[in-house]
Amino acid sequence: MEALYTMGLEIHTVGVIVLMGVVMFNIMMLALSKQVIRYAKRMRIVMPISASLIALILLTGMIMMAAKHLHFTLANDAMIVVGIVMIILEAKRYKTLKRRTDITQEGAFALYKRTAFRYLGIEMVLLLSVTLWMMA
Repeated sequence: MEALYTMGLEIHTVGVIVLMGVVMFNIMMLALSKQVIRYAKRMRIVMPISASLIALILLTGMIMMAAKHLHFTLANDAMIVVGIVMIILEAKRYKTLKRRTDITQEGAFALYKRTAFRYLGIEMVLLLSVTLWMMA
Protein backbone atom coordinates (compact mmCIF):
# COMPACT_ATOMS: atom_id res chain seq x y z
CA MET A 1 0.00 0.00 0.00
CA GLU A 2 2.89 2.33 0.74
CA ALA A 3 4.30 1.72 -2.76
CA LEU A 4 0.94 2.73 -4.27
CA TYR A 5 0.94 5.94 -2.25
CA THR A 6 4.54 6.75 -3.19
CA MET A 7 3.88 6.14 -6.88
CA GLY A 8 0.69 8.23 -6.74
CA LEU A 9 2.56 11.07 -5.07
CA GLU A 10 5.25 10.95 -7.76
CA ILE A 11 2.65 10.97 -10.55
CA HIS A 12 0.86 13.84 -8.82
CA THR A 13 4.09 15.84 -8.51
CA VAL A 14 5.14 15.21 -12.11
CA GLY A 15 1.64 16.18 -13.27
CA VAL A 16 1.90 19.52 -11.46
CA ILE A 17 5.35 20.20 -12.93
CA VAL A 18 4.18 19.35 -16.45
CA LEU A 19 1.08 21.54 -15.96
CA MET A 20 3.37 24.44 -15.01
CA GLY A 21 5.26 23.81 -18.24
CA VAL A 22 2.04 23.79 -20.25
CA VAL A 23 0.92 27.07 -18.65
CA MET A 24 4.31 28.59 -19.50
CA PHE A 25 3.96 27.25 -23.06
CA ASN A 26 0.51 28.87 -23.26
CA ILE A 27 1.99 32.18 -22.11
CA MET A 28 4.75 31.99 -24.71
CA MET A 29 2.34 30.90 -27.44
CA LEU A 30 0.05 33.83 -26.63
CA ALA A 31 2.93 36.32 -26.49
CA LEU A 32 4.28 35.22 -29.87
CA SER A 33 0.92 34.99 -31.65
CA LYS A 34 0.00 37.73 -34.06
CA GLN A 35 -3.10 36.24 -35.72
CA VAL A 36 -6.16 35.12 -33.80
CA ILE A 37 -7.07 32.31 -36.20
CA ARG A 38 -3.68 30.60 -35.94
CA TYR A 39 -3.69 31.02 -32.19
CA ALA A 40 -7.18 29.53 -31.92
CA LYS A 41 -6.09 26.48 -33.92
CA ARG A 42 -3.08 25.95 -31.67
CA MET A 43 -5.18 26.48 -28.58
CA ARG A 44 -7.58 23.73 -29.67
CA ILE A 45 -4.62 21.36 -29.54
CA VAL A 46 -3.16 22.56 -26.23
CA MET A 47 -6.45 23.01 -24.33
CA PRO A 48 -7.19 19.25 -24.00
CA ILE A 49 -3.65 18.72 -22.70
CA SER A 50 -4.22 21.29 -19.95
CA ALA A 51 -7.60 19.82 -19.07
CA SER A 52 -6.19 16.29 -18.99
CA LEU A 53 -3.35 17.33 -16.71
CA ILE A 54 -5.72 19.09 -14.32
CA ALA A 55 -7.90 15.96 -14.27
CA LEU A 56 -4.83 13.76 -13.67
CA ILE A 57 -3.75 15.92 -10.75
CA LEU A 58 -7.21 15.92 -9.17
CA LEU A 59 -7.66 12.17 -9.72
CA THR A 60 -4.29 11.22 -8.22
CA GLY A 61 -4.98 13.53 -5.28
CA MET A 62 -8.34 11.86 -4.63
CA ILE A 63 -6.85 8.38 -4.92
CA MET A 64 -4.06 9.23 -2.49
CA MET A 65 -6.54 10.69 0.00
CA ALA A 66 -8.66 7.56 -0.21
CA ALA A 67 -5.70 5.17 -0.02
CA LYS A 68 -4.27 6.80 3.10
CA HIS A 69 -7.67 7.56 4.67
CA LEU A 70 -6.61 11.18 4.90
CA HIS A 71 -8.90 13.77 6.35
CA PHE A 72 -9.53 17.16 4.86
CA THR A 73 -6.78 19.45 6.04
CA LEU A 74 -6.07 23.03 5.09
CA ALA A 75 -3.48 21.84 2.55
CA ASN A 76 -5.90 19.37 0.97
CA ASP A 77 -8.65 21.99 0.85
CA ALA A 78 -6.27 24.49 -0.77
CA MET A 79 -5.26 21.99 -3.45
CA ILE A 80 -8.91 21.18 -4.20
CA VAL A 81 -9.83 24.86 -4.45
CA VAL A 82 -6.84 25.56 -6.72
CA GLY A 83 -7.87 22.65 -8.97
CA ILE A 84 -11.41 23.98 -9.27
CA VAL A 85 -10.18 27.53 -9.92
CA MET A 86 -7.84 26.21 -12.62
CA ILE A 87 -10.75 24.49 -14.37
CA ILE A 88 -12.83 27.68 -14.19
CA LEU A 89 -10.01 29.88 -15.50
CA GLU A 90 -9.26 27.56 -18.40
CA ALA A 91 -12.94 27.45 -19.34
CA LYS A 92 -13.24 31.24 -19.14
CA ARG A 93 -10.13 31.72 -21.27
CA TYR A 94 -11.43 29.40 -23.97
CA LYS A 95 -14.95 30.83 -23.82
CA THR A 96 -13.60 34.36 -24.15
CA LEU A 97 -11.71 33.41 -27.30
CA LYS A 98 -14.51 31.38 -28.81
CA ARG A 99 -17.55 33.56 -28.10
CA ARG A 100 -16.46 37.04 -27.18
CA THR A 101 -13.54 37.76 -29.50
CA ASP A 102 -14.79 39.16 -32.80
CA ILE A 103 -11.95 38.55 -35.26
CA THR A 104 -13.27 41.19 -37.65
CA GLN A 105 -12.77 44.03 -35.16
CA GLU A 106 -9.48 45.85 -34.95
CA GLY A 107 -7.78 45.33 -31.61
CA ALA A 108 -10.02 42.45 -30.51
CA PHE A 109 -7.10 40.03 -30.28
CA ALA A 110 -5.08 42.53 -28.23
CA LEU A 111 -7.99 42.82 -25.81
CA TYR A 112 -8.22 39.03 -25.61
CA LYS A 113 -4.47 38.81 -24.99
CA ARG A 114 -4.74 41.05 -21.92
CA THR A 115 -7.52 38.90 -20.49
CA ALA A 116 -5.74 35.64 -21.32
CA PHE A 117 -2.46 36.84 -19.81
CA ARG A 118 -4.33 37.69 -16.62
CA TYR A 119 -5.93 34.22 -16.46
CA LEU A 120 -2.65 32.46 -17.21
CA GLY A 121 -0.81 34.60 -14.67
CA ILE A 122 -3.34 33.73 -11.98
CA GLU A 123 -2.99 30.04 -12.86
CA MET A 124 0.80 30.19 -12.61
CA VAL A 125 0.72 32.08 -9.30
CA LEU A 126 -1.74 29.55 -7.86
CA LEU A 127 0.35 26.59 -9.02
CA LEU A 128 3.59 28.08 -7.72
CA SER A 129 2.16 29.14 -4.39
CA VAL A 130 0.61 25.76 -3.61
CA THR A 131 3.71 23.92 -4.83
CA LEU A 132 6.01 26.03 -2.68
CA TRP A 133 3.66 25.63 0.28
CA MET A 134 3.70 21.83 -0.09
CA MET A 135 7.48 21.75 -0.42
CA ALA A 136 8.02 23.82 2.73
